[in-house]
Amino acid sequence: MKNDRTFGAVITRLINKENLSRQEAFDAFTAILTNATTDMQQGAFLAALTAKTETAEEVAGAWDAIYELDTTKVDLSLAVAENCGTGMDAFKTFNISTAAAIVAAAGGVPMARHGARAITSSCGTVDMAEALGVDVECPAELVAQSIETAGLGLFNGMSPLIHPKALGRILSQVFFGSTLNIAASLANPALPAMGVRGVYAREMILPVARVMAEIGYDSAIVLHGTVGETGLGMDEASVCGTTHCARISTAGDKKVIELFTIDPARLGLATTSGQALRPENNLKSEALRFTRLMTNRESGPRKDAVMLNAGLIFLAAGRSDTLEEGIHTAATIMESGRAFNTLEQWIMAQNREPEKGLSTLHALV
Repeated sequence: MKNDRTFGAVITRLINKENLSRQEAFDAFTAILTNATTDMQQGAFLAALTAKTETAEEVAGAWDAIYELDTTKVDLSLAVAENCGTGMDAFKTFNISTAAAIVAAAGGVPMARHGARAITSSCGTVDMAEALGVDVECPAELVAQSIETAGLGLFNGMSPLIHPKALGRILSQVFFGSTLNIAASLANPALPAMGVRGVYAREMILPVARVMAEIGYDSAIVLHGTVGETGLGMDEASVCGTTHCARISTAGDKKVIELFTIDPARLGLATTSGQALRPENNLKSEALRFTRLMTNRESGPRKDAVMLNAGLIFLAAGRSDTLEEGIHTAATIMESGRAFNTLEQWIMAQNREPEKGLSTLHALV
């Protein structure tokens, strides 16, 4: 983008419902990441693109810019998976994805997570990890080491050590779901090829699945959960309504995307209300309750939600042949104490002060 007038012309095109090519999206997001246009123009661009509804090419162009220009890269010897939500969903839950990742790691799936602090919720992925004792402001190399040794690590998407130029600045100022939430969550320094990804709107499932297939995912599930008949949705698999999914698989050199739905009632996991999935009013209370879940001292809808979401990770990672088998594996792990053991190992591994981190966790327990 040469100047604000040129950038403004792109915004006008979006307002008129015109799609951008992948290169045009890359150029626009490059201008945003390098702060080459005004804050007002940047916000208008993101709003116009969201209102139009992003195409796969536009999300891919945004991802290209973020990964190329503003992501610290790491090399891992493991084939890793990830699970992440875009945030900005209408129904806010407790940190299901973090609990599911711990269970999956305890089940032998190396998890390279990439998350952010809360923007519209009361408890983001990074906030929860920090409250448990994880060092979330550490360098990318320490996160990579944690993945290698403990089977789990979290890259802080708002840290300048992970995205050194602009991502934290932008995400901290945008309080609505946008292409940036999707593309930024995909800009994982470890470049995983397996994953489960929640999106904030049902219409984003297929575009995001197509982008993930394009940028290197071989096996993944993209989903959006509903909350009964309320019209509200979540970026997690739901135990209080239908979850709409797209599954990416690889057949030879061809990527295949298949649509399916999950009915929690058929899995014996249904609850009539989403209220039990709501987070506590403050982070300390939520962290206390989270440790109860990890030590198998809480059952009911929260445990069911974790089993369902962990079961999907096992399915996407090829560790189970069916979702039902994956859910059973998750239940066994939670009830055996292995989930909490993995949480302890993670805190010790992703920490510049391991004993301090472990003390934080044990104080909660």
